[in-house]
Amino acid sequence: MKNNELIELRTLTIPELQKRARDTKEELFNLRFQLRTGHLSDFSRVRAVRRAYASIQTVISEKRLAEAKHGAA
Repeated sequence: MKNNELIELRTLTIPELQKRARDTKEELFNLRFQLRTGHLSDFSRVRAVRRAYASIQTVISEKRLAEAKHGAA
């Protein structure tokens, strides 16, 4: 995931990030299904989507920690 994409993710709200995470997880499921059935032509896409999902989850965690820190102060 490029730096610009990370900056864009950090501007989104938690519900928007959760929706994007659900969509990415669904895409990953479909790619894995295609991989198992032999219909996937771009194998590198699985790794890219998996990393994108991880990045989204990381930004969600960062935002929750920031909320907890500011909410407690």
